Amino acid sequence: MEKILVVEDEKNIRELIKFNLKNAGYTVETAADGKLALEKLSEEIDLIVLDLMLPEIDGMEVCRRVRANKQLRQIPIIMLTAKGEEVERILGLEMGADDYMTKPFSPRELVARIKAIFRRVKEFREDSEKIKDEIIEAGKLKLDISRHEVIYAEEQIVLTPKEFELLRYLLINQGRVLSRDLLLEKIWGYEYAGDTRTVDVHIRRLRKKIEADYIATVRGVGYKFVKME
Repeated sequence: MEKILVVEDEKNIRELIKFNLKNAGYTVETAADGKLALEKLSEEIDLIVLDLMLPEIDGMEVCRRVRANKQLRQIPIIMLTAKGEEVERILGLEMGADDYMTKPFSPRELVARIKAIFRRVKEFREDSEKIKDEIIEAGKLKLDISRHEVIYAEEQIVLTPKEFELLRYLLINQGRVLSRDLLLEKIWGYEYAGDTRTVDVHIRRLRKKIEADYIATVRGVGYKFVKME
């Protein structure tokens, strides 16, 4: 069963999350601050539930260090934020978090999102096995499915798991307009209406790493990867 690291300084919230995740069948590790979280991190951790405001080392810095670590950067991260922390939520996504939830939140919804992430990870691995030798190219961009590598202008670029999935989906649908809701469903696995700002932030991050003009905004609808002639 998957192992989840819960990083939360408020004991009652930490224990509530732990209780619900264990009831859902997951193995759970906990940490009350960012320093302890980094000490507990290993390749055995399958997902991190990470509070933004933490003592010692805050959640933003923990997220940054995870994404900078070659062995750990593929671990999905769900960030927990307070209701009024709009800027921090966006910064968390910019730092590489896969998703966020706003406090107070429903433990059932958190479990549902975690299940959706694990389901997508499994589907992505299965798809990658089927097309393990596939390389998708567009302009200066080359995406190697089996190696989970992206080359842009002959240089390797580092993508988070969600950025890689999103870019792959855009590439195999070149020229097709994809709504934010569709991208949320296909990449994040939500069967319910989620926050489409998550999609917007991940698109913005991709544009910073590859040629921005490759991904066009279709106002009021979503995005498309411009079809290369």
